[in-house]
Amino acid sequence: MGTETTAAARVHCQLPGPRSRELFERWAKVEAQCTGYQARVCWDHANGVVVTDVDGNTFIDWTSGVLVTNVGHSHPRLVEAVQTACAKLMNNYECLNEPRVNAAEKLVQILPAHLDKCFFLSTGSEATEACIRLMKRKSGKFEVISFHGGFHGRTYAALGAGGLAGPKKGYGPTLPGSIRVPFPYCYRCPFRASPETCDMLCLDYLDDAVRANSTGSLAGVIVEAYLGAAGFIFAPPGWFPRLEQWIRDRGLLFTLDEVQSSFGRTGKLFAMEWENLAPDLVALGKGIGSGVPASGVAARGEVIGVLGPGEMSSTMGGNPVACAAVVAVVDIMQSEKLHDNALRMGEVMKARLLQIQEKSPYAGDVRGRGLVMGVELVKDKKTKEPAPDLTRKLIDVAAQNGLLIGSVGVFGNVIRVAPPLVISEAETHESLDIFEKSLAQL
Repeated sequence: MGTETTAAARVHCQLPGPRSRELFERWAKVEAQCTGYQARVCWDHANGVVVTDVDGNTFIDWTSGVLVTNVGHSHPRLVEAVQTACAKLMNNYECLNEPRVNAAEKLVQILPAHLDKCFFLSTGSEATEACIRLMKRKSGKFEVISFHGGFHGRTYAALGAGGLAGPKKGYGPTLPGSIRVPFPYCYRCPFRASPETCDMLCLDYLDDAVRANSTGSLAGVIVEAYLGAAGFIFAPPGWFPRLEQWIRDRGLLFTLDEVQSSFGRTGKLFAMEWENLAPDLVALGKGIGSGVPASGVAARGEVIGVLGPGEMSSTMGGNPVACAAVVAVVDIMQSEKLHDNALRMGEVMKARLLQIQEKSPYAGDVRGRGLVMGVELVKDKKTKEPAPDLTRKLIDVAAQNGLLIGSVGVFGNVIRVAPPLVISEAETHESLDIFEKSLAQL
């Protein structure tokens, strides 16, 4: 147990509080209720890792929105940069503005050297959609390999590449040319194999999938650096380099979806750095704006250079406010070394979570790196039967105790552990104490 406490979490009423309850009732009358399951807390303001609701309760945040506020909620330097930009110029579409130039230079400077060009958009879906289009345009082919459990957004091509049923339910045929193959979900291996002995059987299956499904028009491969919506699933060491070699051997293009994993989340600025991957295209989002809507594509110049004037644009992409935010985020990440803090606090988190796993009958698996970890809840550790109902209950119990958590997973049974990267060791231990207490109360 943590010996130091920050007393950041203080909940003084039964949730939802009276003001929150009133706002939830008003909201339900006017907006479609189609968002994911969350604790019944109406946020008012947040600083660092601490969220205050409209009833004055305070919580430690393990969600970062949804892996967005990497530099912390309302970081003073980010707030100042955005306020200054808003007061000067908010949108000028495709006309050039200085913040856009500054942001592009700043981004290319921190990217691996082979990614020498970028283009700004406004959402992660926009970025992955652009990457898919670019692979098709550059190759002159239309088929794209993606992975079971993958999530690349809710737009048409992104949905087609995705490997989850939920986001596609009821929408009819998805994008032609999508070939989906298994990702190494070692806790629930689709081949019923063991990671110690399988020699990455799922990679060998790629050729079988191509032979069975391709028309001979393969453009490329898109894959997340880790599966986010499927449950924070990380491939075993060596899997990505072997995948990249498979791609290169066949002359295909390689897109890495780093919408979730970039900007320090895994303990490095970009997850591709862990195994020195060299993708042709990288989708960026979420942490790039740390709360301000922003996204982008990082690319080899010869790949994105296939587009001519007027062939890719975005109404909000590259606007001065978002670009000012990108510059501020990069400066904060570098000056405060937040990726290093993510690595250190992630080690503390994982060590404690593994201890909690040993004691809890419900914590079936703990996985992750840096400050992105998943705790998969099961009804029985031997059968691994998913426990989505228990997961939803834990979200509510943890909130009542002062910790905001969310769920992901193919079965909706994985707790996402993804606090802002500014979390201190004291806040880390306090949040872990609350999590352990809440799990024991189930």
